[in-house]
Amino acid sequence: LPGQSEISHRVGKDSRQAVLHCVRKSSSQVVKKEQVQATEAMAEQAYTVPTFRERAPEGMQEYQRMAAHFGRDLVQLQHELHRMKVATKEQVDNIEITREVKGMMPLRKDYPAEVPKAPDFLVSLRSHTVWEKTPVKLFCTVSGKPNPIVKWYRNNVAIEPLSAPGKYKIENKYGVHSLIISRCAVTDSGIYSAVATNPHGKATSKATVCVRRPLGGGELSHLPGQVPLLSGIHPSKLEVTLLESFGVTFGTEGESVSLVANMVVVPDLPNLPPEAMWYRDDTLLMPSRWAEMSIGGGVAKLTLPHLNKDDEGLYTLCIWTKDGTAEHSAYLFVKDATPTVAGAPGAPMDVAVFDVNADYVLVSWKPPNTTHEAPITGYFVDSLYVDVMLKVLFCINKHLIYSCLVYVTIPDPPTNVHATEINKTYIVLNWTPPSPRGRAPVWYLIEKCVGDSHIWQRVNTAVQLRSPRFPVYDMEDKKSYRFRVITVNKYGSSEPSEPTAAIQKVDPYGVVSNIGVPSAPGQVIASRNTKTSAFVQWEPPKHANNLMGYYVDASLVGSKKWFPCNHRPYKHTRFVVHGLVPGDTYVFRVQAVNASGLSEESQDSAPFFIDAALFGAVEYATPSAPYGISLLNCNGSSMTLAWKRPKNTGGSKITSYYLDKREAESVDWKEVNPSPAAHRTFMVENLTTGVFYEFKIQAANLAGVGLPSEPSKAFACEAWTMAEPGPAYDISFWEVRDTFVLVQWKPPVYAGAGPITGYFVDMAKKGSSDFVAVNAEPVGHCYLKVSGLETGASYVFRVRAVNAKDVGKASDVSDPVCAKALPGTKEIVCGVDEETGDIFLNFEACEVSETSKFTWSKSYKEITESSRVSITSSGRNSKLTFVNAEKEDLGIYSVAVTNTDGVSSSYSVNEEELKKMLELSYNIKHPIVPLKTELNYEILEKGHVRFWVQAMKLSSSVNYRFIVNDKAITSAEGYKISHDASTGIIQMTIEHFTKANEGTYTIQIHDGKAKSQSSLVLVGDAFKGALKEAEFQRKEHIRKQGPHFSEYLSFHVTDDCTVMLVCKLANVKKETTFTWFKDDEEIPVDVPPNPMSGSCSLPIPMFSRKDQGIYKAVLGDDHGKDTSVYDISGKVFEDIINAIASIAGSSASDLVLQCTPEGIRLQCYMKYYTEEMKTSWFHRDSKISSSEKMRIGGTSEMAWMQICEPTDKEKGHYTIEIHDGKKSHSRTFDLSGQGNVQMCYMNYLLSVDRGRVVGGLPDVVTIMEKKSLSLTCTVWGDPSPEVTWFKNEQEVVSDDRYKITFEGGKFASLTINNVYVEDSGKYSINVRNKYGGEFVEITVSVYKQGGDIPEPKLGQMAKPAVTPKPATPAPQSVKTPTPPTPTPSVKSPTPTPPPSVKSPTPTPAPKSPTPPRSMRSPTPPRSMRSPTPTK
Repeated sequence: LPGQSEISHRVGKDSRQAVLHCVRKSSSQVVKKEQVQATEAMAEQAYTVPTFRERAPEGMQEYQRMAAHFGRDLVQLQHELHRMKVATKEQVDNIEITREVKGMMPLRKDYPAEVPKAPDFLVSLRSHTVWEKTPVKLFCTVSGKPNPIVKWYRNNVAIEPLSAPGKYKIENKYGVHSLIISRCAVTDSGIYSAVATNPHGKATSKATVCVRRPLGGGELSHLPGQVPLLSGIHPSKLEVTLLESFGVTFGTEGESVSLVANMVVVPDLPNLPPEAMWYRDDTLLMPSRWAEMSIGGGVAKLTLPHLNKDDEGLYTLCIWTKDGTAEHSAYLFVKDATPTVAGAPGAPMDVAVFDVNADYVLVSWKPPNTTHEAPITGYFVDSLYVDVMLKVLFCINKHLIYSCLVYVTIPDPPTNVHATEINKTYIVLNWTPPSPRGRAPVWYLIEKCVGDSHIWQRVNTAVQLRSPRFPVYDMEDKKSYRFRVITVNKYGSSEPSEPTAAIQKVDPYGVVSNIGVPSAPGQVIASRNTKTSAFVQWEPPKHANNLMGYYVDASLVGSKKWFPCNHRPYKHTRFVVHGLVPGDTYVFRVQAVNASGLSEESQDSAPFFIDAALFGAVEYATPSAPYGISLLNCNGSSMTLAWKRPKNTGGSKITSYYLDKREAESVDWKEVNPSPAAHRTFMVENLTTGVFYEFKIQAANLAGVGLPSEPSKAFACEAWTMAEPGPAYDISFWEVRDTFVLVQWKPPVYAGAGPITGYFVDMAKKGSSDFVAVNAEPVGHCYLKVSGLETGASYVFRVRAVNAKDVGKASDVSDPVCAKALPGTKEIVCGVDEETGDIFLNFEACEVSETSKFTWSKSYKEITESSRVSITSSGRNSKLTFVNAEKEDLGIYSVAVTNTDGVSSSYSVNEEELKKMLELSYNIKHPIVPLKTELNYEILEKGHVRFWVQAMKLSSSVNYRFIVNDKAITSAEGYKISHDASTGIIQMTIEHFTKANEGTYTIQIHDGKAKSQSSLVLVGDAFKGALKEAEFQRKEHIRKQGPHFSEYLSFHVTDDCTVMLVCKLANVKKETTFTWFKDDEEIPVDVPPNPMSGSCSLPIPMFSRKDQGIYKAVLGDDHGKDTSVYDISGKVFEDIINAIASIAGSSASDLVLQCTPEGIRLQCYMKYYTEEMKTSWFHRDSKISSSEKMRIGGTSEMAWMQICEPTDKEKGHYTIEIHDGKKSHSRTFDLSGQGNVQMCYMNYLLSVDRGRVVGGLPDVVTIMEKKSLSLTCTVWGDPSPEVTWFKNEQEVVSDDRYKITFEGGKFASLTINNVYVEDSGKYSINVRNKYGGEFVEITVSVYKQGGDIPEPKLGQMAKPAVTPKPATPAPQSVKTPTPPTPTPSVKSPTPTPPPSVKSPTPTPAPKSPTPPRSMRSPTPPRSMRSPTPTK
């Protein structure tokens, strides 16, 4: 019997115990036997027993002595063992015979009553993904009464082991049914099911087996796609090893992407890089502007500068090496670019041109995938004219012509007439041209007939068709047609071609399904691949119809939103979907594609949880071996051991551990614990003091017992008596980030001579033995956050415990940990629930598995049961909620996710943050209605008073009330209460606000659980002000019921310095009157105001002090009357003068020097001047006051300063400053560079013989219509002057109406016969000789017969413009050295400019200043005529 050696040690014990133990060991050995058989089937060793440890040379002598000693007793021991075996066998045989006798006894009471039970799977089948040529084991556990019979199926087909000897092995041991498939092939992929039946029912368990092909084994393991087969042999003497290579890549249309692979080349010759080839699917890529390739410096790179969806596929890098090729492949996904119009489909791809002819080409493409877009209704095809293509076509045609060797006259009929495209409006026919076709050009005739009739009708009667392709229209619905084609040339026509089969037009997107598109693919199955991908396979459609490929779509369960997994049709029926989120659940669907479009979607796959696959089914169905066995304590008769959990759990939770031991000198292992250990520490008892022991451990899960660990080193069973503590153990790492990591450990089992007071943590980089202490002072807890790490570096740690005596033994060195955070790592978030007000800590894991659990801890001690917090977990989220947060809850909270790569995080709740969260929690649990504004009031236009408050947010069910002087107010006469939930405003309007409304106003708001209150005290001066304003607004409202001023009188100054009084009117009608008053006297106006225009204005030209007064505008009709009063005095008058000064100062010209009979005059022209303007004159920075020597004055066009009898003392700078209340406008003139200033005065005296008007002309003439007007004056000048007349600055020419005379060189006249109103205007005379001249203006007003005689208007007085011209040459005009102020350009009717002098400027050219047209001539008034010389 197996296990006899173990049973022999228990002779003398109860027989039942011996049998039970025998069964347990027998089961263990049977399992081991099954593993050996499976290993033989796999043709590879599953587990290799490690070689016995090597002994040091100094121990060999002692070993040999001990071996000789034991050898002497070996014979005796063997005899004793044989005796015990015989006795044990007899005892077991007796027990078996007793059982058989009891079974033959007729007493039914000895049999337990069997309860009938239908089959039930205690352990269901599990899906597996395995490599090709490796075995896989499917197992399940079934219960039922009577015992069920289990049959195995693949894709619903029964599995017969005899049909493929050595392929399948079916077993049933101890209720565990298993199916072993040896050396799996890709074709073994499918759905396997175990069907258990008994008389009471049937049960089924299913699982998916996915067999993948490894790299270099035909099809690539990282489906989809195939690596192209390399043709030819390329010998190379370089050894190339690929290091880091490109992985699965995602791109977008229009972007650029680079695929990079790093390699080691031996020998590395710069001038002889290895030969590399890039493939996309099975197509060899060549360097172009769309694919840039480079290799050198240990890097191979492929750059796609402008991605298209055609670029999607499996990219393979093949590099020829000494031993063949080094290859690497990865998939590139290219998604659609953002459409210019939302909902528009993506771009088609794989555009191909074929069947090229002289007058047409055929273009084909693959349709894009559509998930959430509308179905495709059609396509637009664009073409680009290229000369090169014409040359190619020409070459093709030429080749065809000269390759014809058979010459015929009448052509043969076409062949292969068929429909290439069927639509709801047309059918496209295609055929093969006849061969031979003859030397003459051919064309084609198409005929059709309905159904099976033989009545043929010509189709293309008006078109001479030369292409073997033609669309046929005008076909009736629900009728089928047959077609045939005839070839024609100049010699005649051929026989008709064979007719086509019956063809009926269809709607590809209508109710009738498109006969051209494929049928929907079959069942879709998803299985595990990696943490971020899934392996999807499906059955091909039953009707392929020239299938181009498939589109795979995915959707997150519950979202109902599909997204494309590939953007280019994929040819195979299996695909790896990348870019999925670990821990989420997806469903998949597939569509087939051909030239006619997309098929219907397949049925959705079963929901699939994204997690890593389990590889190597037999080895990893059970856990891998534990490791790192260490000794924690020894008391001389027992040892406490610890070990590290297996690196692979086999996909299920580890439930127990089994320990075996042996003495160091023995080769036989003995069981330590009949009952399995539940934890990773165990006390092994009944040991012998002074003996060395070795141990090995096995882990077990639902699948069974895993492989044993390597034997531990030999531990001496000697009692520990040292004063320092033993080693810490079970070092683990959590919260791994880029620069820090949290190290945790468990305290030593052996504390030494005193309690443990702290720990030291040592650290070293991986591969180094130079440990450095992390903490200078020992820490009192079993965790430490180590910071300052190098990102991406790997470290190992060890821990030393400290007590009062000394530092203890260091723990075993930990596994290495890399300082790099997991992708997508998130931290714990602290918040307050908006509904309940509970304070919580929430954590979202970046990855989870099906067996993952969230473990919360406080101060890194697991929270198991606590009345202070509650924990809820769902999917990738876990929340810890405080029941009643207090200071007791302060501390560090951490969470860890089991069965992941260390997903964890921590959060420190401090007192300040807890206080803030408690305040927020209180506000939520005891909510208030947050107010944007407190209770306020405003006066409305009718004198109504509105009290209002605005909340941040109001619901539609809000309740509120207003309380005034402790009395609740409701909506009634005189009070209006309302609210607007969208704006949060609650208001109450009092229509009649009186003295009785003085008091305190309060509003109380209730909105759900939230409350709020706001008050306003309106008494005393505040109430009086509100009451006064309300009464004013009430009066204003009454006033506005009739015509009224919407804007009262105000002023503004125009660009020509005219002051305008303006006002705006409202509620006027035709009968409304408008009147202007000044000082209660009506102001007559030329044009009556028009109230209907909405505004009225009163111009005040040439504004001065005389225009001060009280102006009033009165508006009225039968609906009422309104008045606006404007007092122009004081500050208002000053503001107007300043506004005029601002415009006039800005328009001021440069100072001009003018010679006068009294001396020299400096003149500054501007748009308007009045003496009320703040004007100052300066000489050499000294202000000038008006005197006999220096006279200051001005006219409406200019300001001047007269220097009488000038001398050299008057030389220097002269400045005029015009102040407008904000700034000053200054102009400067320099007299210092003129030589003798008195010369200007002398030159003027020499020019008294200039031409000028002596007298006779009035300033203003008023005449009635149809009268004759004669303007006559006396002129003088020596020599006799020339006289020119102007009207509105246009020269008057003598004719029938206008008669011009000049008699005796003294009397000039202009006579107008029969004047009309149109003759009104400004007339002027220009008298001029060689010494100068004079320009005089006259204003003529013509009025109609019987009309009022117009009065002269201000600003229309004519003034002579003297422009003397000296006998001597005029001095050069100069300007001041300061930048000149530009003056407006003018047109003077005089042909020569006046002889004025300006201060010097750098420009040498002389220039006489010409005053603006609005400026008058710089001569004094008529009363100050220039002296007439005596003769």
